[in-house]
Amino acid sequence: MRDDANGGAGQASRRRGQGELEAQVLTALGQASGPVTAGWVQERIGGGIAYTTVMTILTRLQAKGAVARERVGRSFEWTAVADEAGLAALRMRKVLDAEADRQAVLASFVTVLSPGDEQLLRDLLAQASEKGED
Repeated sequence: MRDDANGGAGQASRRRGQGELEAQVLTALGQASGPVTAGWVQERIGGGIAYTTVMTILTRLQAKGAVARERVGRSFEWTAVADEAGLAALRMRKVLDAEADRQAVLASFVTVLSPGDEQLLRDLLAQASEKGED
């Protein structure tokens, strides 16, 4: 009998959805009262996640601009810079930046929005415009 990723023989393991572990790490960091270690994050998210996996996720989040780290002694302490919505926005920006024709991408994006999302986008753009005038 083969052991699964959770350490139990014969138990069915559940694969996490894309970004689920990143979201859990960001949630844990968001609950921290200040910078924390990867070990602290590992304890908070539980589920038998390996320390090296937590470090990998933190490093990926840092590369995406969602977390910051500061060297403290021989290790690092981590702080959330973006929440889950901010991380999604960073991903959207990365996709947009990778395209040659930004106008075409944005036009295509707007045309597939639901009427409610389109109105929300209009409202958010109006708010941003008002803030820029202050």
